[in-house]
Amino acid sequence: MRTAQATAAAVTAATTTALAALAAGHVASGAALRPAVGRPLPTEPRLTLHAVTAGNAAGRATASATSSAGSPARSATAGRVTLTRALASLRPGVYGLAGDGTHAVVGPVVTSAPHTADTVVRRLERVTHGALEPGDKVWLTPQVHIGNPRTALGLDHADVSVPGELGSLPAWFVPGARDTWVIAVHGLGTTREHPMVVMEQLHRHRFPVLALAYRGDLGAPRPPDGLSHLGETEWRDLDAAIRYAVRYGAERVVLHGWSTGATMALRAATHSALRDRIAGIILDSPVLDWEATVRALAAARHVPGPLLPLAVRAAQGRTGLRPHQIRERADIRELRVPTLVVHGPGDTVAPWGLSRRFARTRPDLVTLHTVPDAPHGAMWNADPKGYEEAMRRFLTPFG
Repeated sequence: MRTAQATAAAVTAATTTALAALAAGHVASGAALRPAVGRPLPTEPRLTLHAVTAGNAAGRATASATSSAGSPARSATAGRVTLTRALASLRPGVYGLAGDGTHAVVGPVVTSAPHTADTVVRRLERVTHGALEPGDKVWLTPQVHIGNPRTALGLDHADVSVPGELGSLPAWFVPGARDTWVIAVHGLGTTREHPMVVMEQLHRHRFPVLALAYRGDLGAPRPPDGLSHLGETEWRDLDAAIRYAVRYGAERVVLHGWSTGATMALRAATHSALRDRIAGIILDSPVLDWEATVRALAAARHVPGPLLPLAVRAAQGRTGLRPHQIRERADIRELRVPTLVVHGPGDTVAPWGLSRRFARTRPDLVTLHTVPDAPHGAMWNADPKGYEEAMRRFLTPFG
């Protein structure tokens, strides 16, 4: 009798432990797979804005009004912002500076400016929305532009609707003279405003651009399970954009993706029924190991270390994601088009080592442009000139 009772108690305890582990894994995976649209990745620290100087006026900086002609607003003169000193605020380059109800653009660190040991002064290029005030909590974002191509860049565009498997997908189309279109798709922590960082260059070189919003984005259909699949199912929305481009005159397309958008581009290049129309792909900070990305995002949302393996297993169970080694080997083997990978060792969300291995495995097709000191999805921000030169060289054969 006692043996039976002990066995029952052990079974009950084991069952309770297993159920608790499943529940914990479910919660932990949700922390990684439910990204807030347009909000910063949890890997980006909140910074305090200690001081702001706009031109010659100190204390507060506000956005300029957009002109009646619809041209982008620009501050009359650059100013400065003083931020909490951190690895993030010391990064080189140009970034969006976002807060609750505010957005600005900051340039390089001003090393000659007076500052305390725990602060950093950066150049304030412009305030694009709201007002910056001392005490604000802000974060750096790769999303430099807000609005649309006309209000942000002065580029004529059309708001179009791409038929997708879950419903209509909103997109911006910026016309160009070439018959090779560039389809741009954002990734984690950003919106379709992010690809505007390369639109001016693409427009100068006369490439038509289609910037896509996909499932889970504002204005786009919600995924049936409400989760991000880190590109594994979202790529079918990019496939729909390729069909749209071909239907409206594109002879070929170049896919330019950031983060999970880069994963989508790689999947489309190897699995789309129209992959013969894909001339090349540009992969910025590609998520090649979804398990590492799930662990990074869950850890950044304060999931305890012992629960991270459970988060990975739960994510696989909830989304059907294949082990990354299988998917990576298949994509590398099936790749048939020239590929530019732009990535760097500062990415804590998508391991840079896999991009290096990708380039070493397929040197016949893959060119790796390395950007140091850049966080996930922000390779252009850290080195705009180097990024655009790498793009120019890659795109020249497609002219």
